[in-house]
Amino acid sequence: MQPSLSFRAALALIFAPLNLVQPASALVGASQPAPELAPYAVMVLKRSSQTAGFCSASVLAQDAVLTAAHCVASPANTRIYFRGSHGEAIFAGIRDIIPHPGYRTGAAQTRQVSIDLALIRLAEPLPAQFKALSLAQGGKIEPGESFRIAGFGVTQENTAASSGTLRMARIAARLPISPILLWASDPQGHGTGTCTGDSGGPILAPDEPVLIAVTDWAEGAGRQKCGSLTQGALIAPQRQWIERILADWARAE
Repeated sequence: MQPSLSFRAALALIFAPLNLVQPASALVGASQPAPELAPYAVMVLKRSSQTAGFCSASVLAQDAVLTAAHCVASPANTRIYFRGSHGEAIFAGIRDIIPHPGYRTGAAQTRQVSIDLALIRLAEPLPAQFKALSLAQGGKIEPGESFRIAGFGVTQENTAASSGTLRMARIAARLPISPILLWASDPQGHGTGTCTGDSGGPILAPDEPVLIAVTDWAEGAGRQKCGSLTQGALIAPQRQWIERILADWARAE
């Protein structure tokens, strides 16, 4: 479950400012620590060329997590990060990564429809402290409907030291209503939303551990890139694909 030294060196680009011994916070705007959601979320780390980055992810099984497709590289260049039962840092190796067949790199720039999801199969199971989220069954999203967002990302744009701790906030669905995407914003108008590092994190039902969507993009007002809009890929339309992959992995054991 430990990466090579070269992978650790790449991840040092992230973890040096994150100060994991005394982690800071996550999500821009009004958010709060979410220890109750810790069993359902992990971090995804990737390296590419001379850079490294991190995202959030949702636990779907002891050996499988779901994140955004833009958050992953090859299995050799991707790791799952979490704290063990004694607080130790664990970098879990990856056995397989399957992006959604509808994912399109650079879709926002080319205005293509894209399903920004990827399933990750771990080389070893997560510890017993982790639990699988339930998948949304479907049903039309209504404007104003409340959801919880969670992630390990920054609370201050462009400030890596403001990330590293799982936090939660509440947002509400807004128009337009899409059959495959969720658009949501802060109903109080205070600029709460996802930001760097929150991609791939869960958008949950208001009071239950049910995965409604996966964060894949954020937008801000003015020169800001976060805080005014959170976009997520809805789970219900992709549930068949998710369950098929999970079943294939289970049969391969």
